[in-house]
Amino acid sequence: MPLDATAIARGCGGTLKTADQLCGRELDRFREALGTGVPVTVSCTLQSPLFDEVAEELGAEDRVTYAKIRETAGWSTEAGRAGPKMAALLAAAAEPVPDASTVSIESQGVALIYGRDAVAIEAGRRLAGDLDVTVLLTRPDAVEPPQRNDFPVLQGTIAGATGRLGAFELRIDDYALPAPSSRTHLVFGLPRNGATSTCDVVLDLSGGTPLFPAHDLRIGYLRADPRDPAAVERAITAAADLVGTFDKTRFVDFRADLCVHSRSRITGCTRCLEVCPTGAIASAGDTVAIDPTVCAGCGNCAAVCPTGAAAYAVPPADALMRRLRGLMLAYSEAGGQDATILFHDGDHGEPLIDALARHGDGLPARVLPVRLNEITQLGPEAMAALFAYGATGVHVLARARPHHDLDSLHRTVALADTLAQALGYGGAGPAISVIETDDPDALGAALSEARIGAASSRPSRFMPVGGKREVLRFAFREMYEAAPRPTAYVPLAAGAPFGGLDFRTEDCTLCLACVGACPTHALSDSAERPLLAFEESLCVQCGLCAATCPESVIDLRPGLDFEAWTAPRRVVKEEEPFCCISCAKPFGTRSTIERVVEKLRERHWMFSGSGGAERINALMMCEDCRVEAALNQGFDPHAGPERTRTRTTEDYFRERTERGEAV
Repeated sequence: MPLDATAIARGCGGTLKTADQLCGRELDRFREALGTGVPVTVSCTLQSPLFDEVAEELGAEDRVTYAKIRETAGWSTEAGRAGPKMAALLAAAAEPVPDASTVSIESQGVALIYGRDAVAIEAGRRLAGDLDVTVLLTRPDAVEPPQRNDFPVLQGTIAGATGRLGAFELRIDDYALPAPSSRTHLVFGLPRNGATSTCDVVLDLSGGTPLFPAHDLRIGYLRADPRDPAAVERAITAAADLVGTFDKTRFVDFRADLCVHSRSRITGCTRCLEVCPTGAIASAGDTVAIDPTVCAGCGNCAAVCPTGAAAYAVPPADALMRRLRGLMLAYSEAGGQDATILFHDGDHGEPLIDALARHGDGLPARVLPVRLNEITQLGPEAMAALFAYGATGVHVLARARPHHDLDSLHRTVALADTLAQALGYGGAGPAISVIETDDPDALGAALSEARIGAASSRPSRFMPVGGKREVLRFAFREMYEAAPRPTAYVPLAAGAPFGGLDFRTEDCTLCLACVGACPTHALSDSAERPLLAFEESLCVQCGLCAATCPESVIDLRPGLDFEAWTAPRRVVKEEEPFCCISCAKPFGTRSTIERVVEKLRERHWMFSGSGGAERINALMMCEDCRVEAALNQGFDPHAGPERTRTRTTEDYFRERTERGEAV
């Protein structure tokens, strides 16, 4: 493949060294580079095991990264123009990525094999030497009894299942024990419902409905069609290895203080609950709870979370953004033009790109592939940042038959594309698209036929820092500043996580219930004067303020107002305070106190007549002076006039006696 060393050096900086046999007779050059003590990026992955071995010998394994420029750039019909692309891929690979944290899962090897016939019993016999096996048969026909009771064989149907590797809990109906005297086939006793069982591993050979949603992502739950011997064999082999302590990646970092799920038993945001394919997320009062042992790492929750409470950690949002920044800046410095980003995963996208490189035309020189752990982890902040950095388009490569629902990805792409189109990035077609294919030739055709969008004439170089919400605010602001056609306001569809609020201020009483309900502090008050203020960049359209407002004067307005996002908070309503008539302390709004006094004086008996003036004055005092006045003046502000005593039978007879009438 051709190698434009000049373009690569211009784009990457640092020290560039080329070699023909770095993994052979020139291996000492690699050792020499490691000896400098600086990070080293190797542009070939074929002999990475050898390089890793050498780096480990020198104690430098943490300073070596790899970039796969052969399959992604050099093996292409446009390889002669791929120098800037190679520079971009090398620069992106050199960006440091923090290690993800893990959570430990322990399995003692207690296994439940769930089936219908002798296939399950044979699987139990195969696994009995490695696991503590129990076989559960659901609605079995004539099943020959085993010759030896090496493990229990029971009858039952699993009615419900929860948990994961090391901690499964099963609810079993039709539960029964076999008779020891079973001769030609297993005979079970009287069944009962509501039995429970716990185990570490579940091997499902029933051929029925899976016990879990997204069952292939549930660690410890293995399922195979009992009519497929090869699948059963693979499941048995996998089950035998599920004993011991395992470190599972913690894919999502969760901050409960940023969660806007609910307040005061009023539900606000349920976006993550709606998109989690494994059921790892559950409501937990005002927030949600994410079980890291069940989470499969799809990243849907982090992509749709408007506050960053759920943040993807493989890599973190700011680390991914720094990688994208390095990619785009190096491409530009090396002279590249019309950059288009292709996001893909490792299991599906990378083999497809490799096949296109080896057997087809390869990727176009302007298409920069970026590998992610999961494509569904993408949020709008990454796409916005790319356009700010000068990209002309973004594609996401997905499976034609995805493992789990891609609805949330499509919604994220639609939202980001709406913003990009409104700001002039899209050109004649969509600025962002999803390519769903399992065919490398179809991928190549889609990339070649994709229209080139408009690029910014003044791309940004901003450095992303902070959490997801901070990164998103930076990215949106920079995308707007760099836009080919800046548009201050972009309306969005209902349910979008960005927008403002419409207030009917004439009916607002400044009770400030909305301020107490707002979890992001987009709504605020003041300790000095009665007022309500709003900062649009903090609003996530959870709707808690509108649901809490007793006067129903707040409406959601989904959209993105770029100017409002850079403006300070605005005062929605402000009134003159009412000061205590005793100590002059402000304690409410003048209009509210005067309206209450007027209505009570005219319509309520407690505030007219005897004692009415004292009670009116008490309403115009702060809480401290009101108590003091009641004690010092000796009046009960809640007391009313004495009621007429009820006339009894004794009163009737007494009155007749007093009048001299016969009783």
